[in-house]
Amino acid sequence: MKKFVYIVTDRNRNSLHVGISADLIKTLDFYKQIPSLFFDSSQHLTRLVYFEEFKTEMQALSRFKLISRFTRMQKERLIRSCNPDWVDLTIGLDFEHITMNRPLSNQVKLPLAILS
Repeated sequence: MKKFVYIVTDRNRNSLHVGISADLIKTLDFYKQIPSLFFDSSQHLTRLVYFEEFKTEMQALSRFKLISRFTRMQKERLIRSCNPDWVDLTIGLDFEHITMNRPLSNQVKLPLAILS
């Protein structure tokens, strides 16, 4: 079963939270539904800015522990290495989730010339 190590942030990039999850989409939905009792809207951790996928829980846990010990600057460097504009990666995950779970007959078929 796949495991993910991820970093989420708020819209102002003030907070960086490192987490580990087996279902990244469900975890991100949870973050979006956290009651606003604890945070104002600018502090909601709703932007996925970094994630890694692992095949085993042990690999993911080891990486999670390492990234959790990173300083703020190290986490920012890690994020910028693959997401320099701090784009919310949730959109891509949603698209992949939708297309991967749709029956093949409903998927768009590309001509072979485009694929090669």
